[in-house]
Amino acid sequence: MTLLGAISISIVAAAVLALIARRLAQPLILGYIVSGALLGPHVGLGVITDETSIELISEIGLILLLFIIGLEINLPRLLQAGRSITVSGLLQVPICAGLAWLALGGVAATAGGAFDRLYLAVATSMSSTLIVVKLLSDKFELGTFGGRVTLGILVFQDLWAIAFISLQPNLQNLQPALLIRSLAAGLGLLAAAALLARFVLPGLFRFMATSPELMLVSSMAWCFLVAAVAARAGLSAAMGALIAGVVIASFPYSIEVVSRVSGVRDFFITLFFVALGLKIPEPSLPLLLMALGGAAFVILSRFAAMYPIFAFLGLDTRTAGVVAINLGQISEFSLVIFSLGVGLGHVSRTAASLVLYTLLVTSVLSTYGILRNHALASWLAGLMERMGLPRWLGGAAAQQEERPSHGRDTVRDLFLLGVSREGLALIEHFDRHAPAMKQRIVAVDFNPETLEILERHGVEHYYGDISNVESLRHAGIERASIVISGISDWFLKGTSNLQLLHEVRGLTRSAKVVLTADTLEGAKQLYAAGADYVLIPQALTAEHLYRIFSDNSPNALTRARQLQTPDLFRPS
Repeated sequence: MTLLGAISISIVAAAVLALIARRLAQPLILGYIVSGALLGPHVGLGVITDETSIELISEIGLILLLFIIGLEINLPRLLQAGRSITVSGLLQVPICAGLAWLALGGVAATAGGAFDRLYLAVATSMSSTLIVVKLLSDKFELGTFGGRVTLGILVFQDLWAIAFISLQPNLQNLQPALLIRSLAAGLGLLAAAALLARFVLPGLFRFMATSPELMLVSSMAWCFLVAAVAARAGLSAAMGALIAGVVIASFPYSIEVVSRVSGVRDFFITLFFVALGLKIPEPSLPLLLMALGGAAFVILSRFAAMYPIFAFLGLDTRTAGVVAINLGQISEFSLVIFSLGVGLGHVSRTAASLVLYTLLVTSVLSTYGILRNHALASWLAGLMERMGLPRWLGGAAAQQEERPSHGRDTVRDLFLLGVSREGLALIEHFDRHAPAMKQRIVAVDFNPETLEILERHGVEHYYGDISNVESLRHAGIERASIVISGISDWFLKGTSNLQLLHEVRGLTRSAKVVLTADTLEGAKQLYAAGADYVLIPQALTAEHLYRIFSDNSPNALTRARQLQTPDLFRPS
């Protein structure tokens, strides 16, 4: 079969299998790999017997993939990451890799590769950015505290992977002189690329900004130029592509470059995963059992890493469980590392096949796990509590007792359960119009960033999970006269407004309960269950707009703006 024919049949098969994967709510990457397996000579139909031709094309996808990853690593922003993200990101990979080194030594010994144990330890410590970001985005969880910690850890995983890739070419001969030479070559390439990015590329990119086509071609030229120089200097071309992306990641044009290159990248990366599928060996019972065991280890290792880390940070078990579930799969980057390792002769085909099968298993399991991450994490937190383990890791609850009271002689009877943007807006409104009202508020939330804002506002707050009755009791909800849940079920995780209503009624019968609904039907259900008032954001917005539009006065919009937020929307 000609190269063009092999590419054509690969793309068609990948599209068909990707559609099936999408229909089954599975990651598209599974469809690409399975299509390669079906076309390949080992477990498939033998349509493509010459894997070399596809591999040559797929290497372009690998270079573009690493270029995009580099573009998405904004070092200045990374340095500004919060303590929770920084500590979690720095510790997760070493802990998981160390556990894998201890647990998978026997498996690596049977595979036969010189560095199988090391590669398996690295590969199983990293999680899939493609799968996690897609599923969290679909669930609108990227902005939650657990979502941000998950994304931060994924970024740090990329940095750990970059560090390993920089060492790969010299693993067989780790002599100090060679390492120093490689380090010097890498730093020299990074410095040269950074100087060009500082003094030459900004003007060039400004000139190209008016031509999307020129922006695309020039960005790819920059990527392959640095990759070629890296290969010439004794580094890997993949390392060069990463450097090319990192040094221009802070450019104002980086988002445009990503959007332009991504389409080209996706075409070639599809062939990369198809080529991986072509290499899948016929599944034997021992290999399948090892893959299932590997999948179980990957999932358990995430919990074994995240619970101690969150204990050190003083965060709760439920959030630790959510992050662990989110990270419970093997990364596509691990396939990249193993692909490079096979090419360098570092690892055996058996170990590479094991990682590939484990990725398939963990991807399927993770798809369903992330969809139910909060329910699973809440169940695990409750199980730990029943076993006598603390629900609050690191004494976070005890810290609440030590916090200044902000004047406990004031009656604090207005409880906010989950502080949404609307809750913060309410507090800011009190700041402007009724500062004394803030002294009545008690807020319960498990987002440390939100709690820092509440601290600045002088609002009494408790770090807690509002789905846990003990959290509400600890906050003193029995003294509440008004309880407000300003978050709709669409954004609540692990509970619902109806469940909150039942919990609050079980703790205090006299309080007025204000809840939030997504629809009119949902509001009717909450009223029927005993809610005193139900917020429907869409209905409130419609009512406000109606009042503006029904006022024929030419100053209607000005008056509405002044009534809404005069400090923020004062005419310039």
